[in-house]
Amino acid sequence: MNLASRGILLVLDGWGHAPPGPANALSRAAMPDIDSLIAERPSTLVQASGEAVGLLPGTVGNSEIGHMVIGAGRPLPYDSLLVQRQIETGALADHPLLNEVCAKLAATGRALHLVGLCSDGQIHAHVDHLRELLRIAASSGVPAVWIHAITDGRDVGDGTAAGYLDLVEKFAAEAGTGRIATVIGRGYALDKSGDLELTGAAMRAIADGVGVGVARARDALDGQRSDVWVPPSVIVEAEDTPPGVVGQGDAILFTNFRSDRIQQLADALVTHLAARDVTVLSLARYDTRAAIPPLVDRADASGGLADELERHGLRSVRIAEGEKFEHVTYYLNGRDDRVRAVEEHVRITGDDPPDYRSRPEMNLPLVVDAVTEAARRADVALVVANLANIDVVGHTGDAEATVAAAEHTDAAVGRICAAAGETGRWVLLVGDHGNAEQMTRPDADGGLRPYGGHTTNPVPLVYVPAPHGRSAGGELKSEGTLADVAPTVLALLGHPPGAAMTGRSLL
Repeated sequence: MNLASRGILLVLDGWGHAPPGPANALSRAAMPDIDSLIAERPSTLVQASGEAVGLLPGTVGNSEIGHMVIGAGRPLPYDSLLVQRQIETGALADHPLLNEVCAKLAATGRALHLVGLCSDGQIHAHVDHLRELLRIAASSGVPAVWIHAITDGRDVGDGTAAGYLDLVEKFAAEAGTGRIATVIGRGYALDKSGDLELTGAAMRAIADGVGVGVARARDALDGQRSDVWVPPSVIVEAEDTPPGVVGQGDAILFTNFRSDRIQQLADALVTHLAARDVTVLSLARYDTRAAIPPLVDRADASGGLADELERHGLRSVRIAEGEKFEHVTYYLNGRDDRVRAVEEHVRITGDDPPDYRSRPEMNLPLVVDAVTEAARRADVALVVANLANIDVVGHTGDAEATVAAAEHTDAAVGRICAAAGETGRWVLLVGDHGNAEQMTRPDADGGLRPYGGHTTNPVPLVYVPAPHGRSAGGELKSEGTLADVAPTVLALLGHPPGAAMTGRSLL
C-alpha cells in the first residue's frame, strides 16, 4: 500500500460554523491547533442540514443523518422527510395496515395509544405528525386515543415543554379525539445507555399507569429542573384512577421517526404487554429486538463508503465513545449492522460516569490513544473516529462547559495530526452538524434562553495532507455537502467514488 494513501477521517461532532460572538462557544474557546489548520491547510465549509443531506428544507442536521450521508456519498431521504411525504400525499391516511388497525379498534371499542417525543426539533420526532395521526384516528372511528407525551428539552430549548403540551391538546381538540395520559421526560423514555431502571419507570407509567399522579398534563412540569428529567407522570381522575393505561386488545403506535432512542422503551413495552394482545406499530422502521411493523420504510443506503472499502479490500478501524459509537459503525455503514471482514470496531469506555458538565473531556484521551495506535498499523488504510465532546457537552446548554469541551477537542486534534504526520497519513476533519456555535436562542419574551440543540449552519471541512503526499497548499472545492466526504476519502485512498455515490471529491 502506498504510504501516502493511508489516512484518518476525523468527525468532530457538533462542529458548526458561525460568526464569532458571545453565544458561539467555539469562537470563545482557545483552539490554536484547529485555528492554525483552518488558516494554513486547505479548508472549506460544507452543508450539513436541510435538503443538502435529505432533510426537509430548513431542518437542522443531526448525527444520525450526518454520518449516514458521510458514509453514503449521497443525500438520503431521511425518515422524517419520507413520513412528511406520506402525509402530504395522503398515503399515510390510506395506509392499509394503519387502516386495518384503526378499523379493528373501532369494531372492538379498544383504544389507540400514541407514544412519542412532543416537540418540533425534527431530530427524533415532529409534533405535527401527531396532528395527522389524531385526524386519521378520528376519521376511522377509533373510540379512544391516549397520548403518552415525552418532553424534550434537548432537540429544542429547555423549558419549552408546556407550550408543546398545549399544542398537543390543541391538536386533539381540532381532531375531536385524543387525551394526554402520561407526561414523561426524555431522560427516562428515550434512554439508550442501557439503564433499564429509567426505561422501566417510563414503561410502567405508559402500560400500567404507575407514576406521579397529576390532574393535568402541565402539572407534571411543576418544580422540575429540566424538560429532559420530568419524572414519569400519570393523569389521574376521580379516586386517583389513571384512565389511559394500556388495556387488553389496545394498539400502540410509536410516533418517533428515529429509532435509536425509542427502541429500548419499545422493546420493554412489547415484552411487558405480551399477555395483553396489544398491536404495536411504529411510524418509521426501528432497530428493535421485537418485530414492530413500520408504516414508513427506510431509504436504501447501500453502496457507500463501507461497501467500497470492502470491495477494494481496504481495512478500516472505527473508533468512538459509547455516545457516538453507532454513528461511526452502524450509521456510517448505511444502517447495516454487519461487521465486515475488513473492519474493526473500537468502542471507548471509561470508569467515570458521564457527567458532561464536570467532565467535558469525557474519555477523549482514550480515543486519541486508540486513533494513534491504529494509525501506526501498516495494514490499516483508514482510521475513522468521532470526537463527541463538542456535541455531547453542547447538548447540556452549558456554554462554559462547552467551551472547555472545545478546548479539549482542539488538543486532541493536535495530538492526532501529530501522530498522522509521524505515520505518513493524511487527515480529513469534518463536522457532522452544527451545535456549539449557537448556545442561546431568543425566547417568547425576547430574552435569550440557553440552547443545546442543533443548527442549520454549515460545518468546516479541513484537509491535512500526508507529509509526502499531495501539496500542503491549494484549495478545496466550494459549495460542498456531507455527501462529498466519501468521494473525497476514496480519492485520497486512490479510488474513484462508488457507482451509487452522487457526491464529488472536494480535492
